[in-house]
Amino acid sequence: MPKITWFGHSVIQIETGATTLLIDPFLTGNPAATVKAADLAPDVILVSHGHGDHIGDTVELAKRTGATVIANFEIAGWLGKQGVHKTHPMHIGGSSRQPWGRVKLTMALHGSGLPDGSYGGNPCGFLLWLDGKTIYHACDTGLFYDMKLIGEEGIDLAILPIGDNFTMGPDDALRAVKLLEPKRILPIHYNTFDIIKQDPQSWQSRVQKETNARVSVLQPGQSLEI
Repeated sequence: MPKITWFGHSVIQIETGATTLLIDPFLTGNPAATVKAADLAPDVILVSHGHGDHIGDTVELAKRTGATVIANFEIAGWLGKQGVHKTHPMHIGGSSRQPWGRVKLTMALHGSGLPDGSYGGNPCGFLLWLDGKTIYHACDTGLFYDMKLIGEEGIDLAILPIGDNFTMGPDDALRAVKLLEPKRILPIHYNTFDIIKQDPQSWQSRVQKETNARVSVLQPGQSLEI
């Protein structure tokens, strides 16, 4: 039974069996973060795109822990130039079986420039199959109709941004839920900064009134199991 912890913004930790996965580890400089990078020891790091609030502490964490970093080909290559040599490059539409489960990169409507201005390839989301559960982390994205195809995988948990301005806002995130038809939802990427301030409880009420999905609103540092 996977355990999912939200550390604020888009930072998600998933514990499955003996493996700990960490997605978009923006901890240093994250005003919502409840832990420091030094507190975590992931086995696998997944990076959705190159923006600083998502690639975050990846280099430091990977060097210290020896974690394998899964990212698109361009980001994996950039990480190699930063001294991170344990990477698994992928691209959108491709999947990979790992000892802990399976991962597939999905499209995401966003940007991906790296902190030093380097080309970061295409942004992505992640489909994860773990312990018999299917998790979709949309990462930073706008609404797109192919979410309906992603939903055909049978999503146990959808992790969706609701902050607006840089990603889907509450209205489009609700439309995403209707396309995905997940059993459960975790809203993220809101209230880190004023420009993405939202009321997650209001959104939760709307979703649960208009769909059959259950919304779990967590405080940074809280966890859920699916």
